[in-house]
Amino acid sequence: MAMNTQGRPTTPGASMLDGEVRTFTGNRGLDHEEPLIFERGSLEKTGVDLPEPKAVKPRLGGLERTGAIGLPGLTEPEAMRHYVRLSRKNYAIDSGLYPLGSCTMKHNPRLNEKMARVPGFGDVHPLQPQQTVQGAIALMQMLSGYLLELTGMKAVALSPKAGAHGELCGMIAIKAAHEAAGSKRSVVLVPESAHGTNPATAAFMGYGVRSIPAREDGTVAVEVVRAALGPDVAAIMLTNPNTCGLFEPEVVAIAKAVHEAGAYFYCDGANFNAIVGKVRPGDLGVDAMHINLHKTFSTPHGGGGPGSGPVVFSEALARFAPVPFGIRDGERFRLVEDIGEAERRGLKPFGRLTAFHGQMGMFVRALTYMLSHGADGMRQASEDAVLSANYVRAGLRDLFTQPFGDQPCMHEVLFDDRFLQDTGVTTLDFAKAMIDEGYHPMTVYFPLVVHGAMLIEPTESESKDSLDLFIATLRHLAEAARRGDVERFKQAPRLAPRRRLDETRAAREPKLRWQPDPARRQAAE
Repeated sequence: MAMNTQGRPTTPGASMLDGEVRTFTGNRGLDHEEPLIFERGSLEKTGVDLPEPKAVKPRLGGLERTGAIGLPGLTEPEAMRHYVRLSRKNYAIDSGLYPLGSCTMKHNPRLNEKMARVPGFGDVHPLQPQQTVQGAIALMQMLSGYLLELTGMKAVALSPKAGAHGELCGMIAIKAAHEAAGSKRSVVLVPESAHGTNPATAAFMGYGVRSIPAREDGTVAVEVVRAALGPDVAAIMLTNPNTCGLFEPEVVAIAKAVHEAGAYFYCDGANFNAIVGKVRPGDLGVDAMHINLHKTFSTPHGGGGPGSGPVVFSEALARFAPVPFGIRDGERFRLVEDIGEAERRGLKPFGRLTAFHGQMGMFVRALTYMLSHGADGMRQASEDAVLSANYVRAGLRDLFTQPFGDQPCMHEVLFDDRFLQDTGVTTLDFAKAMIDEGYHPMTVYFPLVVHGAMLIEPTESESKDSLDLFIATLRHLAEAARRGDVERFKQAPRLAPRRRLDETRAAREPKLRWQPDPARRQAAE
């Protein structure tokens, strides 16, 4: 098979349908083969006609470009076709079930998108005077109010741009609270099953990380936490429901033990979508928690730009929340951006986390979701997410194996690879075979505490018919593995636009930029 310098087939005739069918163009019917844009266009021509720029005095201190920029020249139809074809190769929640565990790839209602494009929201600029964006600030205040109501907390910071950014915000507030009390603490407790961003955030801030093991049922025991506590512990970072898809039954007792030790309880809110309308984290003893708006309130992941990870704070941490924050000032709304003004109000903000909020569209989408669903609808979404995960668990438990026994799960169900033992098929092989069946694989090899993990989150968005077909497909693959049809898995995916890469070689010999193929250039000349 002809390969280019990136180690994947892109030249015409190199892409195969099933190992046997080959076409001269590399196309498969009307599914066109799409080479890299640098392979399509010539570096010596341009598809646009621009006037020669006027001479300018360089202001780059000798750092201006001396060589050609090296962009391929394409006509407008060629450029348009290129990106349309690429979009068809992208798997999305709009094209099929997206069972990634711990990611919550739920449907993004088009109503949300319509509202985010309303003039005044879609074209708001961060440097506009506050009096010209009263509606936007009012919307942010309304969103803040609902987040506080749903979580049972006292203050919220909307400025964090993602979950990990929110973790940093919450942990800085915790550090500020300790410093204000004259307490110097150096350790953060983190369960073994935590998201990797939890220990990374703690370490980034200079804390030492003390790992908390899970017990046999996949949850954290209060006795283990109590034994790890001491005058050096600043906080615990616990996910609830946890990364194994289980609700922590001793969470209230854990929070009490942490508080008695003078520490704070940071909750990773990545899985809040499983308990919205059912449990308020503030009632569990949580002091700070980030909320991934994309996971819980249906905004897109990233949204084509900054995402959004608001952080809610308990009464103990509320005064340390960062600026800016919104207030009602008479008949108007405004953002308090000056730390001095905040301090005159009796607050002690740790500072400013970011220059601008940067994700107005995410706020609009999340609030639209809340208003269109209402309290009962959001509660039902949580219930349906949990029901869907348990439906998948029930449909597979006689063939798949669960690491923590056959117990009910929350919004995601976790399997391990013991059912593949002695078949010659690995978790990765199984995931690749799912691609041939038209499914994006579930999250694999995470959480790390489970060998060969397969973490499935169907969300509340999928119908029973959709889940039935998904379950039937996974059962079919499991039975094929047990029958010894190993070659089917080792060669997968066979029907995707690209076959399986040599991942070891890709890791050891990465190609980070495109380089023209000398042989092809000479042939063209």
